[in-house]
Amino acid sequence: FFSLVFQVAPETKAVMKWLRSIPFVLSASLHGGELVVTYPYDYSRHPMEEKMFSPTPDEKVFKMLAKAYADAHPVISDRSELRCGGNFVKRGGIINGAEWYSFTGGMADFNYLHTNCFEVTVEVGCEKFPLEEELFTIWHENKAALLNYMEMVHRGIKGIVSDKFGNPIKNARISVRGIQHDVTTGN
Repeated sequence: FFSLVFQVAPETKAVMKWLRSIPFVLSASLHGGELVVTYPYDYSRHPMEEKMFSPTPDEKVFKMLAKAYADAHPVISDRSELRCGGNFVKRGGIINGAEWYSFTGGMADFNYLHTNCFEVTVEVGCEKFPLEEELFTIWHENKAALLNYMEMVHRGIKGIVSDKFGNPIKNARISVRGIQHDVTTGN
């Protein structure tokens, strides 16, 4: 996915280094311009690329994470198709990123492929550049959803991988049968 040749900005390199140095497990990227939660993969390797469903091996987990956010958001969970983001109502307010539109170099794909971090992208509103007086409302519409999403960090497998003496094992590979995506232990 990231073997394509393109310039990486210094701040992007710094974030990539930071993500590799701290064992984050969950993140969200907040955007504007729509009202939906997307999940990886955002880039489709299919030749037609556009609007091509491109699931990760952890598709079920990503759908659960995206739904945790969408279901707790008062507007995304509104079943009206006439509202902002209404075209995603039949999908429950979530969509696979590449199925919506494919693009390379996204942080959600990078995090999944190169760290232990599962990231969704939250499009917080249909205005790309909301006015200052709209920010308070946007915050309140997203606050409970953000908290609900953050609580998802407690789902799944967690614990300490240690040797027979109880010492933590750094960079131990954890595999789940049936899912071809391993994670590694932190420090």
